[in-house]
Amino acid sequence: LLMRATVRIGLGVLLATTCLTSLASAQRRITTPKEQFGFTLGDDYQLANYKQLTEYWKKLDRESDRMKLVSIGKTAEGREQWMAIIPSPANHARLDRLREISRRLARAEGLTDQQAKALAKEGRAVIWIDGGLHATEVLGSHQLMEHVYQMLSYTDEETMRLLDDVVQLVVHANPDGMDLVNDWYMRRSDPTKRTTAELPRLYQKYIGHDNNRDFYLNAMPESKNISRVLYREWYPQIMYNHHQTGPAGSVMFAPPFRDPHNHNLDPLLINTLGMVGNAMHTRFAAENKPGVVQREAASYQTWWNGGLRTTAYFHNQVGILTETIGSPTPMQIPVVPDRLVADGNGPFPIAPQPWRFRQSIDYSITANRAILDYASRYREPLLYNIYQMGRTAIAKGNEDSWTHYPKRVERLATEAAKDTMGAQSTATQRGPRSLTMRQFETWMRRPEDRDPRGYVLPSDQPDFLTATKFVNALIESGVDVHYATAAFSAGGKRYPEGSYVIRSAQAFRAHVLDMMEPQDYPNDLIYPGGPPKPPYDNAGYTLAMQM
Repeated sequence: LLMRATVRIGLGVLLATTCLTSLASAQRRITTPKEQFGFTLGDDYQLANYKQLTEYWKKLDRESDRMKLVSIGKTAEGREQWMAIIPSPANHARLDRLREISRRLARAEGLTDQQAKALAKEGRAVIWIDGGLHATEVLGSHQLMEHVYQMLSYTDEETMRLLDDVVQLVVHANPDGMDLVNDWYMRRSDPTKRTTAELPRLYQKYIGHDNNRDFYLNAMPESKNISRVLYREWYPQIMYNHHQTGPAGSVMFAPPFRDPHNHNLDPLLINTLGMVGNAMHTRFAAENKPGVVQREAASYQTWWNGGLRTTAYFHNQVGILTETIGSPTPMQIPVVPDRLVADGNGPFPIAPQPWRFRQSIDYSITANRAILDYASRYREPLLYNIYQMGRTAIAKGNEDSWTHYPKRVERLATEAAKDTMGAQSTATQRGPRSLTMRQFETWMRRPEDRDPRGYVLPSDQPDFLTATKFVNALIESGVDVHYATAAFSAGGKRYPEGSYVIRSAQAFRAHVLDMMEPQDYPNDLIYPGGPPKPPYDNAGYTLAMQM
């Protein structure tokens, strides 16, 4: 009775992609940023706008056989949103095959483990790198231009290895904002008076800074474009979202993130995220670049769903966030006493000092290369592990499973305390009190608490139009939705023809559950009995409740 929905609103844009590729057999000389813009990227008081970025990338596309420039769609103001695809020349000729391998492994459907391993061996890691989502954070767009130039022009051993092992998707996340903010900064002839302050309007036409709160709803055209590439077409194993600004007294925040992480996320994802973050910190130390902090040095987490970087977690993709200082107007790293002593949150402190924009670009390039190097060295495990996470999600959706929500664990402890037969604690026992398996089965394995096998959105509800909008948002985030071609029964209820069915037995099960189920944030206290630590984002992103 059920069939996969074939109507996917707004998902066909790339079929009409503008392709500006030059398949030259030999690498031509690559124009430098200084030759193109008249200044070196990172020079004091200098910014390029998106029009200039577009002209430069089109020229590089003609000059290099390492690049394929495509439009992923229009922005809110009608600009083309360009994506630079960067493979080696050999991989350039088989991009369609590499994209298909990435898709099949991420979807994890119809594959045996042996087939998945063979695809992982044949495939190439796919890595997304963006910048400029918040347009006043001008570092993001300028490191993108520098990064693309280096990847197209450098011929050192590491660069060539990265090109061979990795397909890079390099995307500006907010073209409209780049033109507005950077033109605003450059409007004054006296460089020392240039500033991005007092912008006359939002730097995303409708939602400004909250364009990083739209990736669960996909209301904006830029979000639709990006989500389509991430969750319907290329399925990168790692995505890197550049932001500003770093915590005071440091240069950059980079993962690992602080607790808690969302209970819907696969542990393989959380552990891989830690590995990638540690690879970044290790490279910074090896290159003698101090001032990169982690964990409790800032409030960033892996809990909430809705941002460009965080929604990726619910699709089994390793989402990397950095927050970095930097401005074309020279600045100063201030004296922050708590940042001067090395610890687990900041193992390589930086001394207070003057700071220039070019230094921030160099740090961003180091971060990019650390991620690409990790993807190169762990290419096959990355590809196979995203399959494993998808396979696990599908299996959980097809069998009885329970999520250990914090409130359920609290209920277990409370009920066990009432049970005079319950506590298995002795005077000599150390560590947490243990409970019996009977208590665990009684309170943590109740049939009514099982995770849903799926959800039905009946077609005879009063506001089916909003239900359809809800379903389209899920489809644009890569979720598969079924459409009932006849009336059917499920769970003891009768549903009419035309109802939508969302099965949890799919690779992006975590996104389905997080959009449907009430969020149960743990008691994250500064000290026992004390006040809670504020979560990074204290809004709810349970779309089923909003719609």
